[in-house]
Amino acid sequence: MITVTRELLHRLPKTDLHVHLDGSIRPETLIELAAEQGVALPSTDPEALAEHMHVKEARDLVDYLSRFDITLSVMQRADALERIAFELAEDAAAENVRYMEVRFSPVLHINQGLTLAEAVDAPLSGLRRAEELYDIKTGIIICGIRNMSPHTSMDLANLTVDFKNRGVLAFDLAGAEYNNPAKMHKESFYRVGNANVAATIHAGEAYGPESIHQALHYCNANRIGHGTRLFEDPELMQYVNDFRVPLEICLTSNVQTHAASSFEEHPLRLYFDQGIVVTLNTDNRLMSATTVTEEYWRAHQYLGFAWDELCRIALYGFESAFLPFQEKQLLVAAMRAEIEALGNSVPVATPA
Repeated sequence: MITVTRELLHRLPKTDLHVHLDGSIRPETLIELAAEQGVALPSTDPEALAEHMHVKEARDLVDYLSRFDITLSVMQRADALERIAFELAEDAAAENVRYMEVRFSPVLHINQGLTLAEAVDAPLSGLRRAEELYDIKTGIIICGIRNMSPHTSMDLANLTVDFKNRGVLAFDLAGAEYNNPAKMHKESFYRVGNANVAATIHAGEAYGPESIHQALHYCNANRIGHGTRLFEDPELMQYVNDFRVPLEICLTSNVQTHAASSFEEHPLRLYFDQGIVVTLNTDNRLMSATTVTEEYWRAHQYLGFAWDELCRIALYGFESAFLPFQEKQLLVAAMRAEIEALGNSVPVATPA
C-alpha cells in the first residue's frame, strides 16, 4: 500500500475545475493593487490580511460571499485582472495542477469603465502568459449571478458565446443560491446550449436537491458546482450517476458555509463509493485558505481516501474538462501515464 503524504499529493497531476478568480488573489497582490488604486483595506500586513479574508466560520453562503467586496474593489482595471489571473495559474502550476478552469463574472468588473469584452480579454491574457511559462492548460468559465436580473444573465450568456473558441469554455450561474432559483435564468442557458457551449451551475450548496434538479432539467447543466446536498434525493443521485454528470466538490468551502457540517460528514465518500464522477477543487484559494493539494489531503485525512482512490479522482478531473473530446482523450492518456509512473516510483509500505 502506498503511504499518502502531502508531498506525494503535491506531485500528483491535478485539475481545478471550480476556482473563482475574485476569490483567489494573493494577499500581497491585493495590498499592492489597493495601494496603487487608493483603495482602503482592513490591513496592509499580508499575514493579517490573509487571516481577515480567511472565512473560518461563515453564518451561511451569503456571509461567505461578503468578503468578495474587498477583492472586487481592486479588480476593476485590465492590468489588475491580467495580473491576478497570471498569478493564479502560476500558483496552480507550482503544485502540479495541469489543467484549470477559472470562473468569474465580468459584470462585476466594469465599475470603472471596462467593457464586458475587455473584462474577459484581460484575464485571458494573463492565463495565456502563464501557459507560455508553465506546464498548465487553462480556460475561463463566465458566471451569471443568481441574484441579478435574468437580462444580465442573458448579456453574459451572449458574451460567453462571443468568446467561444477564444478561451471561454462554459457558462455558469453563481451567487446567493437560496431564494434565487436557476430556472429564472433558463433562457440564458438555452442561449449557450443552442450555441453548443457547455454549462455548469452552482447547485446543492445553500439549497437542497431541488436546486440541482433545476440545474439539470431546466438549464441542462453538463456539470454541477458543489452538489453537496444531492444525497437528500436518492432518485436524483441515481440520475446523476447514470448519466455521469460530474460534481465539482469543494470540501473546505462546503464546511465553511455549512453545506456540510464537518469534513468527516461530507458526502464525498458516499458519492465516490456509489460511482459518481467527483472532482476536487479549491473554490476560493484566498477565502478558503486552501490549495488543490490541501483538498486532496483533507479527503485522505478526514474521509479515508487511499492513493488509488485519489488517483481516480484526479483522472475524473481530466475526464470532466470542458475540452473537445479528441484533445481531452490525449490529455487523459498523458495524465494517466504520469500518474502510473508516479505511483510506481513510490516505495510500497509493508505491514510491520
